[in-house]
Amino acid sequence: MAHFPKPSEGSWTEHFEIDTQPVSYADSISPEFYERERDAIFRRTWLNVGRVEQLPRKGSYFTKELDAARASVIVVRGTDGEVRAFHNVCRHRGNKLVWDDYPREETKGTCRAFTCKYHAWRYDLEGKLSFVQQESEFFDLDKSRYGLLPVHTEVWEGFIFVNLDPDNTRTLKDYLGRFGAGIEGYPFHKLTQVHKYRAEIGSNWKLFIDAFAEFYHAPILHSGQYVAEEAAKVKKYGYEALSYDIDGPHSMVSSWGGIAPPKERAMVKPVERALRSGLFGAWEAPDIGLATEELPPAVNPTRSKVWGMDSFVFFPNFMLLIWRPNWVLTYHYWPTSYNTHIFEGTAYFVPPENAFQRLQQELAVVSFKEYGLQDGNTLEATQTMLESRTLDSFPLCDQEVLLRHLHSTARRFVDEYAK
Repeated sequence: MAHFPKPSEGSWTEHFEIDTQPVSYADSISPEFYERERDAIFRRTWLNVGRVEQLPRKGSYFTKELDAARASVIVVRGTDGEVRAFHNVCRHRGNKLVWDDYPREETKGTCRAFTCKYHAWRYDLEGKLSFVQQESEFFDLDKSRYGLLPVHTEVWEGFIFVNLDPDNTRTLKDYLGRFGAGIEGYPFHKLTQVHKYRAEIGSNWKLFIDAFAEFYHAPILHSGQYVAEEAAKVKKYGYEALSYDIDGPHSMVSSWGGIAPPKERAMVKPVERALRSGLFGAWEAPDIGLATEELPPAVNPTRSKVWGMDSFVFFPNFMLLIWRPNWVLTYHYWPTSYNTHIFEGTAYFVPPENAFQRLQQELAVVSFKEYGLQDGNTLEATQTMLESRTLDSFPLCDQEVLLRHLHSTARRFVDEYAK
């Protein structure tokens, strides 16, 4: 797995041959550009919608609302054990097929067939139309022609992806590139203790990815998360990652491990000392069957002894964070308009063996929730000022190289689709 050590001269941005001029954020405040993104990006790329653990048995299903792609999908494990996805649309009159009390809300469950609430058309778990109410009233109806519309579906390391482009021929593995290949073998299947949170954010979807693709802001915006002495040190010296990398539309940043307890335990908050846990997770990592030096090649690519975590941005809206203490975070950014999106954060841990371990995990989760609230609040302020159009370009530092890459990638997808 190739990685890019920082050049002795120059910068990461120059190393990747990315323009260093001030950037425009017009792509984040334009309703017209967002409408083009919906077709050029969200209806044409592979989107992660969940994990296989959400479908534990035959007949298990969940729905996913993909507003940016103008779609709703049903993801189901069939009678043959295969995972499939279908457009959540009845073939009779176009009613939404699977929903509970509120049509716009997602749902999940287990069933033997999907039955439309409107006229009781029924479909089996493989999407075939199996029953039509008063079938004799129709004119030469061939049920074999009216099954649910399938959606391209593939599974990578337990993560379920869909692609809404009916003409797509690119495999998920090829799309995920060398980052995906370099992560394969990480034991995600052992991290079955799951904590989720969700928030409606008043900013463009790319702006929140920006916040998690750089650490330049952390010593300032998140200084309240440290004890006073540590906050002062971090503010003074700033922060720099171990390595950045780019592969096609995707990117990653590898970071050091921050506080290394117990040597520096005086620098953390009392609750962290009591639970031996915090932002980076439990101080004593659970056994996942891999030693640090045995991790897949894309994880800790520099093989640094002070490595703490890697953040992978799989374009467009899926971020995967692998932590040294053997747990994982995923972030999803689901656009609902040019200046709003739904943010989902999911933490995956090895199941705790006792109450103390459960508390250690929950401290890590609430720590990140607090960070997310601080970011979300700030991004809403950013969005409003960008929309004021007081300024039209902004200087970015070398630590913000992945931001430049993200926005240029979105513009490239839109431009190429328009040709």
